[in-house]
Amino acid sequence: MKKTIFIIIVFINLSVFGQEIRTQKSEIVKDNTIYTSVIREDTGKPLSGVTVRVRGTGETARTNFNGEFTVHAKSGDVLIISKDGKRINTITLNNSNFYKIDDKSKIEQKKSNYKSKISKKIRVPSANKLLDSARLYQKTNPDKCINFVEKALKKLGSRGNKNEISQAYTILGDTYFHIKQYDLAVTNYEISLNFKNENFIKFKLAKAYTLNNNFTESTEMYNELLKEKISTNQKIVVYEGLGDNASKKLDKLDKAIEHYNKGLEIAKRNKITPKISELNSKIGETYSQKGENQQAEDYFENTLELSEADDVKSRARSKNSIANYYKEQKKYDKEIELRKETLEELESVSDDEIVFDDVESEVTSQKLNLDIGNAYFNKGDLIEAIPYLEKSIEKANLVDDFETQKDALQRLSELYRSAGKSEKALEKYQEYAQLVDVIYKQKEGEIQDAIALGKELTNKQNRINSLEKDRELSESRYSLFSSQKQLTQENYRRQRLIIYSLLGGLLLLLFSVFWMYKSNKQKRLANNLLALKSLRSQMNPHFIFNALNSVNNYISQNDERAANRYLTEFSTLMRSVLDNSEQDFIPLEKEIELLELYMKLEHSRFTDKFDYKLIVDKKLQISEFQIPPMLLQPYVENAVWHGLRYKKEKGKLEVKISQKDYETVEISIIDDGIGRKKSKELKTDNQIKQQSKGMNNIKKRIAILNEMYTDKVDVFIDDLHSDNSGTKVVLTLKKD
Repeated sequence: MKKTIFIIIVFINLSVFGQEIRTQKSEIVKDNTIYTSVIREDTGKPLSGVTVRVRGTGETARTNFNGEFTVHAKSGDVLIISKDGKRINTITLNNSNFYKIDDKSKIEQKKSNYKSKISKKIRVPSANKLLDSARLYQKTNPDKCINFVEKALKKLGSRGNKNEISQAYTILGDTYFHIKQYDLAVTNYEISLNFKNENFIKFKLAKAYTLNNNFTESTEMYNELLKEKISTNQKIVVYEGLGDNASKKLDKLDKAIEHYNKGLEIAKRNKITPKISELNSKIGETYSQKGENQQAEDYFENTLELSEADDVKSRARSKNSIANYYKEQKKYDKEIELRKETLEELESVSDDEIVFDDVESEVTSQKLNLDIGNAYFNKGDLIEAIPYLEKSIEKANLVDDFETQKDALQRLSELYRSAGKSEKALEKYQEYAQLVDVIYKQKEGEIQDAIALGKELTNKQNRINSLEKDRELSESRYSLFSSQKQLTQENYRRQRLIIYSLLGGLLLLLFSVFWMYKSNKQKRLANNLLALKSLRSQMNPHFIFNALNSVNNYISQNDERAANRYLTEFSTLMRSVLDNSEQDFIPLEKEIELLELYMKLEHSRFTDKFDYKLIVDKKLQISEFQIPPMLLQPYVENAVWHGLRYKKEKGKLEVKISQKDYETVEISIIDDGIGRKKSKELKTDNQIKQQSKGMNNIKKRIAILNEMYTDKVDVFIDDLHSDNSGTKVVLTLKKD
């Protein structure tokens, strides 16, 4: 039965209080509205722990135990309502005081009106019913599913039915598998297998091992299954799994093809068409990895012929995979033909008829339009590319597919720039930049939700592990009691059993402590990686907007050639920055190229203010050193904007890169500007209040990298002269 919840919105205008409200990022919010809200069930019961996020601003709030929350928004904004990491619904604020929302994340069990004639005592559900309830919520509400499993395990106790205990841990494994927590899925499948040695659990465990990158364990499990009596379909799954594991390593690609062919022979012999098509595609992909393109194309052609008998979803996935291959081979005509066929088939059916298993395998019309536009662009047919890119943006906007919309806008900007349409290129690039900011804020909210959900799931799993330990301890005590009652004369054996039990408990405790330490270490590393990714994704808006103003200035002066030249160089720099934004480190050679291009752009804007010089030690092997991307640019930007720009006479900017010793590079950024002290005096009150986001970003990145890679980078900043004029930044970089 679908549950309905209600949200009551109370509007409070800021002008009533006569004061300004600050957001979490210390920005002043003016002419805004505070929405104080209450979320309740249709029974009137308040709902706590519900997450509310304002789309576009990234502001997030959670309801308290009274179901209350407060956010900053304005009429027309969209609130995204989610619970336990799953979106319930969205609402658009339109100055109403009452909203009704269908909560599709839960399916309530129908309550029984049965009343016992013998007794009016409350009946506690059996373990079996609790497990049935857990299965019901397995995909719709993982948190509730885990709660039911925990209750079932408590109900089963230390002497519970091993079959039911195995079922409980299998359900847990399936739940964690569904939410892609593969390490926890592996743990629970292993426990389940200890209670009941069933082949279907082994299949689940082998798949979880693969997705958790435990390829050796997965291969061992599949080989063990080959020794068992399994069905024809299961044999195909085993050989496919063995092929998948082998395909992850370049030196085992021949072995992967061998396994796939064994599965293909069984599928052909039993006329299992979907598997024949899928395995042909995988063999083709493996040959492509080996660089044997003719064999790859032969198998892809077979896949296309066989996929005609498949359903639309399987056919779309196969054609998209083959189109990706043609893209890599730069056979754009074949790629376009396949993608157009796929697009036509998808648009001929309703969205409800096609449901993909996961995001990675999803083929959508907006992505297909983007890929077709990219293919035409790569082919050099710019006119044909435009309508597909525009269609991709339109469709992506309808379903809030920001990533696809971002890529389409970027490509369209590049297309207009190549066509010499600077104004349209600039317009699309500005839309792209705004969307990047929206995506960043959205990802920030999703990361916070994921961290909160991860903590909750970890706590629940720890409690379940405690139940398993209690059960094991209770079983030991029961065995001890039985032996005392039946064999009193074997006192020595009983004492030895107690000692072994205590030692086992101690070892188990030590193992638990080690596991918790390792888990916390992995979480800390994961948090650092997330933080680095977040910091890397931030670009310096100060430089971007000033650069765009320079383009605008050239356009206003009718200097189209200078505007085109500047925009081309600026786009090259931004594209390189975005290409490197996903990496912790890039070669020092690339960073030098980016820095030289950046200094060239700044010098073109302030030709009369400074000259620059980049000196790289000829003995330095720059290809052997790695550096965090865009690490040097903020220091150069500070030198230009806060030192040289205010100098009356023409200044000098010098960047020296030299090898200090075998494993250390020293990078010096020296300017003879007005100096840090005088620059601070020239700042306005508003500038003093605001901190340099670029410098704060660099400090955080260096701190995280030094924690992860043991003092990888060191920075020293000092005045150049004794009269506080000029600035010298010395950065030392160690080799890995």
